This record gives sequence, C-alpha cells and structure tokens, in this order.
Amino acid sequence: MSWFHKKPEPIPYDREKQQPAVRRSICTGEMTAGFLDRDTGKFRELMLLDGQKELEAFCQRTGVEERDIKTIY
Repeated sequence: MSWFHKKPEPIPYDREKQQPAVRRSICTGEMTAGFLDRDTGKFRELMLLDGQKELEAFCQRTGVEERDIKTIY
C-alpha cells in the first residue's frame, strides 16, 4: 500500500435530511462544497473547491452525480 495513493474516505451523510450542495460566490467565483439541511436550509461547509477536478472528487466521495448537486449563490 502506498501512502501517496491512499483512497480518500467516503463522506457519509443522511440522504433524507441533507442534500449535497455547492455554494458559489458571485463576486469571486469561490466554490465551497458541503451539505444543505433540507429542514432548516443551513449549509454545512466541508471543503473548498479550486476547480472541476475537486468537484468530481467531492461527487465520488459522497456517491452522487454532479447533476444532483444543488448550487447556491
């Protein structure tokens, strides 16, 4: 097993209560991935995204398709 190619841990979440989401800044374009609470609307930040590659990694770790991620501005 190589230390440099360790598979990232999956990110568990409650699919009934949370929705994967990306919050994007209109001004700077900064993207933050996390989960949106379906009941309260509160956004829980998990990771800062620098581009498409990191968004794909977030999708892989959460087990969702990119089209299923809600975008918040």
